[in-house]
Amino acid sequence: MRATFMHQAGDVRVQDAPDPVIEQPTDAVVRVVRSCVCGSDLHPYHSLSAADGPAPMGHEFIGVVEELGSEVSGLHRGDLVVSPFAFADNTCDYCREGLQTSCPKGGFFAAGVGGAQAEAVRVPQAQGTLVKLPKDVDSALLPSLLTLADVYGTGYHAAHQARVRPGDSVTVVGDGAVGLLAVLSARQLGAERIILMGRHKSRTDLGRFFGATDVVAERGEEGIAKVRDLTGGQGTRAVLEAVGHLPAYEMAVGAVRPGGVISRVGVPQYDEAPVGFGSLFGPNVTLTGGPAPVRAYIDQLLPAVLDGTVEPGRVFDRTVSLDRTPEGYRAMDQREALKVLITP
Repeated sequence: MRATFMHQAGDVRVQDAPDPVIEQPTDAVVRVVRSCVCGSDLHPYHSLSAADGPAPMGHEFIGVVEELGSEVSGLHRGDLVVSPFAFADNTCDYCREGLQTSCPKGGFFAAGVGGAQAEAVRVPQAQGTLVKLPKDVDSALLPSLLTLADVYGTGYHAAHQARVRPGDSVTVVGDGAVGLLAVLSARQLGAERIILMGRHKSRTDLGRFFGATDVVAERGEEGIAKVRDLTGGQGTRAVLEAVGHLPAYEMAVGAVRPGGVISRVGVPQYDEAPVGFGSLFGPNVTLTGGPAPVRAYIDQLLPAVLDGTVEPGRVFDRTVSLDRTPEGYRAMDQREALKVLITP
């Protein structure tokens, strides 16, 4: 089969790879129908060393079940399924608490198992991981359904962990796909004022469509001052940080009001950040977030996607074939595309 590998920073290749096979009785093999490039894929695109490559890429996919291990029930060959970016048995104590990303039998696609930017992928713990979709689903819904694999669930996780509630004030840091879907999720949870911090007009316009009431294009201290000016000097109760770089976290610290919550879902590219008296401790600010257990949210978010009430697939603004996946990376890296959809 054909699959995507990153050999080192900036060097993405689509090449021949062994076909995935059933290795454990809890596995499934899924033929990929739609995949995509994630903003988090750009982190290794900027930093992966040649010694750490070639690394399989991709963790978001919709596909058709081709093979099932002997211990997998509830699924059949030919089923159309969506997969969270993290696999899990969905039965352990952590999974029952809605924390599938900490499942002892779980893990992440493209980390120890094959990547999803490929023609097919082996799915460990298939029964607990895969969510069956209607076989006759309109193909126009596939992009929105694909967002359930990661970016929509991750945006929702940001808002959920921040305990966004009706009438709330929220700042979203970052106008990538996750940030925009954090706007959508905050609006769904009842936020009244949503300030989107982003400077790419096509993206912030989509953010307004999803529910942003204000846009702040400024960054750093200037951006913090603008948020505080919009909120009577206080900042907002919830800040959803969807970037992962230290300056974004520092803006979140500056934009949150005393007693508020910073919810991080951007994969942090730093190990040290302000958490002391003057930043979080003194004003009683809560810091939360983490990798989204999207399996915990799919059943809740799926119906509105199927009936077209919400359209998270609007974040896809470019489509490439699998063999042209490297072009998708370049387009996203150069901010020529918000999020790239990959077709077989």
